[in-house]
Amino acid sequence: MLRAAAERSCEVVAIDFNDDDNVFELTLDKVDGLVDLEDCEYVHRAVLAAFDRDVEDYALTVGSAGLSPEEAEEILKTINE
Repeated sequence: MLRAAAERSCEVVAIDFNDDDNVFELTLDKVDGLVDLEDCEYVHRAVLAAFDRDVEDYALTVGSAGLSPEEAEEILKTINE
């Protein structure tokens, strides 16, 4: 996961795990630019490849440190209007 982030010039700045729901949330940041969708997808795929979904039951979210989920939702609402 850290290697995959570094390959995209990103760093993992937070890892949150909700044990009740088996949800992992990774937060990426990039010193020299913005984290984009391709960065998140790349790290997401790397994490999925490292775990056997038949053995480990979990949900995974990879996002950027730039926007909160609420801010992103508001932007999406504005775009869709």
